[in-house]
Amino acid sequence: MTTMDPIARRLARNIRAVTADGLTDKARTRVVIGIVDNIAVALAGAHEDCVRIVQEIPGIGAAPGPSTLFGHARRVSMLDAAMINGVAAHALDYDDFSSMLGVHHSATLVAPLLALAEAEHKSGAELVAAHAAGVETEIRLARSVAWSHYDKGWHPTSTMGTIGVAAACAHMLGLDEAGIATALTIAASQSAGIKANFGTMTKPLHVGIAARAGLMSALLAERGFTADETAFEHRQGFFEVYNGAGNYDAAKLFENWGAPWELEGDGMVLKLWPCCGSTHAAIVAALELRDATGIAADDIARIEVMPHRRRLRHTDTPHPRTSLEGKFSVQYVVARALADGAVTLGDFAVDRVTEPRIARLLDRLEAKGHPEMGDDADSQWAAEVVVETVDGRRLARRIDNVLAEGRLMPENPAALADKFIDCAELALPPVQAARLFETLLTIDRADDVADLGHLLLVSETAENGPRAQAAAV
Repeated sequence: MTTMDPIARRLARNIRAVTADGLTDKARTRVVIGIVDNIAVALAGAHEDCVRIVQEIPGIGAAPGPSTLFGHARRVSMLDAAMINGVAAHALDYDDFSSMLGVHHSATLVAPLLALAEAEHKSGAELVAAHAAGVETEIRLARSVAWSHYDKGWHPTSTMGTIGVAAACAHMLGLDEAGIATALTIAASQSAGIKANFGTMTKPLHVGIAARAGLMSALLAERGFTADETAFEHRQGFFEVYNGAGNYDAAKLFENWGAPWELEGDGMVLKLWPCCGSTHAAIVAALELRDATGIAADDIARIEVMPHRRRLRHTDTPHPRTSLEGKFSVQYVVARALADGAVTLGDFAVDRVTEPRIARLLDRLEAKGHPEMGDDADSQWAAEVVVETVDGRRLARRIDNVLAEGRLMPENPAALADKFIDCAELALPPVQAARLFETLLTIDRADDVADLGHLLLVSETAENGPRAQAAAV
């Protein structure tokens, strides 16, 4: 194998070599945390309208199969579980992400990997290794295309995610180097998603499609399906078509693979708030400003919110009207943080998003890109909030890098537990949610991931009720 071999072949060799034992303790822990967190938010999103509508399409989720639908009363085919659970995982925009292009890695990976692991009776160690291989592929591919890809309007979670899922599922299936390469290049033809659809149901659909397409790519490759091994570097291949000549660096796919693992970096973030990660620096600034000054909503004459301009492009929604628009409104989340000192799941109900007292604050709020924030890594995730009071004071709080300052919880067991229970109890009864959490904490040591499935199910009578009941198993 040489550097002149096709990119897909070289990448496949690295993917195939990933093992659970070869991960550092930190990387392995981050995989488990990512799985725990993602199952929580998928359960919370399991009965959102976007998930319901997907299941109304004839044939989707209709046939029984081996893979669990999270928070529902049935098992379906692998591909349907991957898609439906994938949509649920991103429905609330509460899932983890990477600072590199904002890729939501766990949302794309967990649903298809669990669907496949259940069907194939894979172990926790196999799940962990496959997940790590998928994350490494997604984030390194994101480094290769860099911010040019993002600024063109591609949604990296789905463009990178489709290929990362193919890598992870091909690894779990135990495909050889040629098979993994084929899975990757099949997936390259299915990679898609545009940022114009942020703030709508189509954004979580991107994740569901990526989950299904990546899994299908691996299953097709396993069965001998063909694709061009040069599909990444080809003049009409992934890099040239999606980024254009001179706007990518394929070498970044391979530099120091696993040394360290992408999972170990400071840029792997678990969300504290169920809204776009591009708003999080502004939320922190608003909360800290409120705490430091004791300011109340009635004291405020004017608010200025200044995130990095790249963060504002898809979060500039001055007067949101729907739950999803609220999640992509830096104006709304800052107004809510200043008014209440918190931003919660319930704050994205339509009646909360359009609440008159918040609307009055929004009338006094202006958002614009910060004039002093450049394109360096730190500034990408910075924001400043300035408040002018009715008595003439000017109050300000700036957050320089919300990801690097340890504010967003990667290893905080108490915060993880609180978030999990808050989310899981939207679909499961408290006892079942607590048992599921404890079980997931040791999923890397599970003999058979399929043994977990019953804890994700509810009874048929409770599936659409106000409170789910434990499934009879």
